[in-house]
Amino acid sequence: MTVSRKIALFDLDHTLIPIDSDYEWGEFTIALGWCDSTEFKRRNAEFFEHYRAGTLDIHEYVRFATQAIREQGAINSGAGHARFMRDVVQKAITKQALALVDGHRAAGDELVIVTATNEFVTRPIADAFGVKELIAVELERDAQGWVTGEIRGTPSARYGKVTRMEQWLAARKLGWDDVETTFYTDSMNDIALLEKATHPVATNPDERLRALAAERGWRILDLFI
Repeated sequence: MTVSRKIALFDLDHTLIPIDSDYEWGEFTIALGWCDSTEFKRRNAEFFEHYRAGTLDIHEYVRFATQAIREQGAINSGAGHARFMRDVVQKAITKQALALVDGHRAAGDELVIVTATNEFVTRPIADAFGVKELIAVELERDAQGWVTGEIRGTPSARYGKVTRMEQWLAARKLGWDDVETTFYTDSMNDIALLEKATHPVATNPDERLRALAAERGWRILDLFI
């Protein structure tokens, strides 16, 4: 009997960390003096509400969200993000979240973070959890190797998470039937991937997802109390 490869999939924002890293990074760029505070806060909050409602135009949002780093360049942006990790993200990484990831690691599961936030913001966060495999919104690069504000390939948002996960599996000559997946997420935006997972786990779920999980008999995990 063939044993399926076991994969633990984790959404990031409000799942592994009790913050929205993309939103908080935007707020941090204001603190760095990279953005006009009033206008940026207005637009950032507007985009965040669209995300929560499932109506976000992710291409428009990524152009907005990457404007500051495009203007600052790679060196300044990297230094700014290092401060963001120290001042914001590290304080948001809890023992409970680390224990959840470490438990799957100890069980021999492959670990993958699947997030709708872009790779610039999330790669260092994945590293902080010791997770090598990151499926995030990939950013187009110019001839100098810096971001253009456009998205490369399929954005890993909503059903795009399923598409990107299928591409990840195909690159390893695998399909859904070859793997046993556990997927942790807080959001109804991830319903498509929850329905694909062998073991869907509504994690710190919003009210709609909590109700749906109860209806379907999915596990509910309140990681942050």
